[in-house]
Amino acid sequence: MSVPGNLVNTITMPLRWGDMDAYGHANNTVYFRFFEEARIVWLASLELGGPEEPTGPVIIKTSATFLKELNHPATVEVKTYADKAGNTSLDTYHLLTDVDTGAVYAEGYAKIVWFDRETRSSAPLPDTLRALATS
Repeated sequence: MSVPGNLVNTITMPLRWGDMDAYGHANNTVYFRFFEEARIVWLASLELGGPEEPTGPVIIKTSATFLKELNHPATVEVKTYADKAGNTSLDTYHLLTDVDTGAVYAEGYAKIVWFDRETRSSAPLPDTLRALATS
């Protein structure tokens, strides 16, 4: 499995017992939380879009392809990729794998739009993000 774009960040996280659902595997919403945490950690590492800043990211579209059941106990790795950049947006992808076995649990996508919090409209994508995107 591969996702498009340039690898920009990798984090690991444990699957918590409370992330399991009645069917004995991770609830589908947990995958989106893993992707969200990966994006937040990545953007914070770039010092972009913090809550005190006048502009920041909003997600306008997200999706996931669930490839394998995720069960407790597990530690997952989330790789984040920056793909195509527009004037105000950036396509990002995620790959969720098992740290120990390398099994691929899911692929994810999120379209980030840079947002002006005062005018409540889109804003130019920061050059820092544009430089990380594919051409």
